[in-house]
Amino acid sequence: MAGNCLRTLKYVLFFFNLMFWICGCTILGFGIYFLINNNFAALLPSIPSLSFGNILIVIGSVIMVVSFLGCMGAIKENKCLLMSFFSLLLIILLAEVILAVLLFVYEAKLDEYIEQQLQSSLQEHIRKNMTDMSIWDKIQEKLKCCGVRNATDWGQSVPQSCQESSQNFKTGCYVKVKDWFESNFIHVGITTISVSVIQVLGMSFALTLYCQIAKLAYN
Repeated sequence: MAGNCLRTLKYVLFFFNLMFWICGCTILGFGIYFLINNNFAALLPSIPSLSFGNILIVIGSVIMVVSFLGCMGAIKENKCLLMSFFSLLLIILLAEVILAVLLFVYEAKLDEYIEQQLQSSLQEHIRKNMTDMSIWDKIQEKLKCCGVRNATDWGQSVPQSCQESSQNFKTGCYVKVKDWFESNFIHVGITTISVSVIQVLGMSFALTLYCQIAKLAYN
């Protein structure tokens, strides 16, 4: 009975981490794609390394490493790898909780900082008199928005990307993104909770398998 339970846990944890590893590969691939094919880092001039592509690469790499440890620990029935997998998942989960608390506490300051960065990026765009192929024009055409808060951010030099199809887009891009996030807050929350539950399940499977292996070894 104990042997059957051990095998079941082993393969459940293995396939769980295999799917997790595939997700990590996908995220890493998207990160590399965004890093090569766009320059969104120009939107935050003070922290150019914190681009969307770099963030995805880091997240994808971490997921791949953690899930690899889980896969190997499960299939090899290695207590050291299983405990490493459990510890890393616990650290990641605690980091997510701390990050969520910090975002909640410093939401207003973060909002102000990001808006200042976007305004700086926009003013730099205007100063250099960039063409309509710039990152700002692409964003405005895609989101059907203009400027950070509204079209007045451009002053007297409102670009063609704000007037697509002879329509002036009065809503700012940052405002539009914030409105979208707030309107989809429930979905974002459900997704976040679901990811946390999956992490807790992975930790539970790993710890249970670890205890089963230790119990069999002791007997």
